[in-house]
Amino acid sequence: MKYILIIATILLPHFLVAQTPEEKLAQMGITLPEAPNPKANYVNAVRTGNLLYLAGKGPTKPDGTFITGKVGTELTVEQGYEAAKLVAINQIAVLKHELGDLSKVKRIVKVLGMVNSTPDFVDHSKVMNGYSDMMVAVFGEKGKHARSSVGMNSLPFGIAVEVEMIVEIED
Repeated sequence: MKYILIIATILLPHFLVAQTPEEKLAQMGITLPEAPNPKANYVNAVRTGNLLYLAGKGPTKPDGTFITGKVGTELTVEQGYEAAKLVAINQIAVLKHELGDLSKVKRIVKVLGMVNSTPDFVDHSKVMNGYSDMMVAVFGEKGKHARSSVGMNSLPFGIAVEVEMIVEIED
């Protein structure tokens, strides 16, 4: 019994320490890119009260190019999932730029995912799980959100996925 108490006293604090979103990203081996600049006449984010509305972003790779193509022909569901995951990383970079500290995220409230897909494609939510899974991995329970996943005939620059989101923040 004595040994169990000693082990619990030593190990328990390590399990109770909450990781920050930045620490979780580092643990996953993810380095956030610079927040992508808008490609037209809009801003990355608009704050009203405690809500931050993030403009739609696409899957921008580190070299500045996009993941492009239609899911269902040029891209598989798995490739679409990876594209949506990359969009999540780009949106987190916008959050980091806007807030300075990702711990200010109180809740990911709403996500709208648009998938560049063929007319007969029906697995939009499987593609968008790439985005949602990343938000939950980084923000935990705060990352669980309401979501819509819709198919589009086309997206700007031929990108595979575009996502916009609403975030509740605390100062």
